[in-house]
Amino acid sequence: MEREYEKEFAMTTGKNELEIIEIELLLEGVYRLYGYDFRNYALPSLKRRIWHHVHSENVPSISALQEKVLHDRACFERLIYSLSIPVTEMFRDPGLFLTFRQKVIPLLRTYPYIRIWHAGCSTGEEVYSMAILLHEEGLYDKARIYATDMNNRSLQQAKEGVYEISKMKQYTKNYLEAGGTRAFSEYYSAKYNSVILQPYLRKNIIFAEHNLATDTSFNEFNVIFCRNVMIYFNDELRDNVHGLFNESLSRFGVLVLGSKESIHFTKYSDSYEALDRVEKIYRKVN
Repeated sequence: MEREYEKEFAMTTGKNELEIIEIELLLEGVYRLYGYDFRNYALPSLKRRIWHHVHSENVPSISALQEKVLHDRACFERLIYSLSIPVTEMFRDPGLFLTFRQKVIPLLRTYPYIRIWHAGCSTGEEVYSMAILLHEEGLYDKARIYATDMNNRSLQQAKEGVYEISKMKQYTKNYLEAGGTRAFSEYYSAKYNSVILQPYLRKNIIFAEHNLATDTSFNEFNVIFCRNVMIYFNDELRDNVHGLFNESLSRFGVLVLGSKESIHFTKYSDSYEALDRVEKIYRKVN
């Protein structure tokens, strides 16, 4: 009985090792051929998404997926979308936006010009939420929002500003809880089963591809939003991205992280003070 258990354990261990080798080879191939670097993403989440894509591509193994990805650009683009599945909504976590109004907006009023970077902006809902908030606070005309993501398909949807009408009930609820001062319906026009956001909300937004794993700083910012992105990174990549943000923030610039993320336990923790520990809003002090 003990020998059978040992044999089964050895087989399971060998299977897991093979799976990890296949994943590493796939990610190395993607990086070397296409320049997209997922090699330092957290393995558990990455593994689930890769296997999901194996099944959706109807191939028998990760190795077979690698062969298809390396020889078929369309398959690669589908893989990129699978590995960066957008999960977002307008005024997601309303308490965060309410706190931003109360604690960060007064600071931004003192600046002659405001630069905000939404890193990993996905399909743009968070970006437009910020545009609405700045508009209501009378700051949008002196602001520039840089919205970046590595997923071109998500960026295209963000540029269009078109969303499902079925989501508007939840978005309206979020908006009101976030301190919204108007009727949320003023910010969009309905057409069939979709809504399109008002064009003036896009006028000060720049959408661009940017990969946090491989690309460098491109400007100095007063505010950086990066929420629920680094939870998919391993410690090495997370530290690298915090270094990128630290380099990109002006002195007294504000960093906003996701609910499960923190500046603590990074080598940059002493560079920040907490404006709100619950909502993960930090200000760079040195």
